[in-house]
Amino acid sequence: MIFMPAVVQAVPGDDFTVYAYCNDGAVRLVDIKPLIALGGVFAPLADLDFFRDRLTILNDTVAWDIIGNRDPTACVDLDADRIFTEAPVVADPLEDKRVS
Repeated sequence: MIFMPAVVQAVPGDDFTVYAYCNDGAVRLVDIKPLIALGGVFAPLADLDFFRDRLTILNDTVAWDIIGNRDPTACVDLDADRIFTEAPVVADPLEDKRVS
């Protein structure tokens, strides 16, 4: 069986970062600032409210819902393979906030 990387939850972090909760159980920290610097399709992410409010999961990865209708073809999404291979694994930032 071939493992298909997927992101199951995305939580905005500080300074244009995203905590990507992955289907292998790891939490990876994705820095979006280099993409924002590229402009183009990533330009809307420079608005902090847009960055946080439109962050979601579409196409099994971190995405921003551009239009607001959850259309998987009208989003800015990141390559899940790159998240798995390039983003560092970090501690779950929500771990201490969970109710026991």
